[in-house]
Amino acid sequence: MADTATKKKHTVLGIVGDSATGKTTLTKGIADILGPDRVTTICTDDYHRYDRVERSENGLSALDPRCNYIDIMEQHVKQISEGKPILRPVYSHHDGTLERPIYEEPKEFIVFEGLLGFTTRSLRDLFDVKVFLEPDEDLRIRWKVDRDTGKRGYSKEEVMKSLKKRESDSPEFIMPQRTFADIVVQFYPPEENAEESGAHLNVRHTLRPTLPHPDLSPILQSGVQNGLHLELVRDADGKPVDVLEIPGNITDDSAGKLEDLIWSLLPEAQELRANVGKFTDGSNAPHMSHPLALTQLLIAFHMVKAQVGVHAI
Repeated sequence: MADTATKKKHTVLGIVGDSATGKTTLTKGIADILGPDRVTTICTDDYHRYDRVERSENGLSALDPRCNYIDIMEQHVKQISEGKPILRPVYSHHDGTLERPIYEEPKEFIVFEGLLGFTTRSLRDLFDVKVFLEPDEDLRIRWKVDRDTGKRGYSKEEVMKSLKKRESDSPEFIMPQRTFADIVVQFYPPEENAEESGAHLNVRHTLRPTLPHPDLSPILQSGVQNGLHLELVRDADGKPVDVLEIPGNITDDSAGKLEDLIWSLLPEAQELRANVGKFTDGSNAPHMSHPLALTQLLIAFHMVKAQVGVHAI
């Protein structure tokens, strides 16, 4: 039976994934749903121990925990989740330097997104909801090239060199965190269009029983699912999980029905309804994706339920 305890003052979401897996885009949409004025967003990349030049000199990448102040990150997640302000470090992705820290106060919802948020048990225990992003690897590389050349001033050759340098770090330091996530999100191109990298990507949600996920059967059994699919399978670690597939070609009508169903399960948050699923590509042109919007909404669902105590079973 669900515990109807007092509403939490601060609810904490952790989003982890390799570089260019869509963490910032996902976070922005979740914040748009919950209300930007009610969300504190912190990038865990700000806790880098070394700047870009120093990392190059010592031969370590930003994916290596030794290049990050994991202990300070733990302290700050704990402090801000308890309602205490923190002096957050700042790392500039533009020029790779460490900048003046920022005074950060907690709001109702707190999102930590970055590379190493689930590295230690102490960190993992502080999150109410944990999400791991695992897009198709070829897709991630395309996203990284587009982002780093379009927004961070790199050449394509520099991006590919960086990827080559990091290729052993991701399986060693990033991927092991996957097993601790409540939800694993994987965007991937449809078979008929392997070059798709935006609005029409499919998405697969691996839903672990560590959270009570919303009952989507009214849509999935209604005959209007338009490619939506949910099945019980075994994950890579052999444990049973539900897998929800949302196709990139889902119709406006079917996506709208699924959104309406999820919102109907959030009577305590009807005022939060927002138009999400927006993203920009390498040219900074705006686009809208139903699979992205539904992903953002499903995660926001868990944040609201965690806040009101429904996740305390």
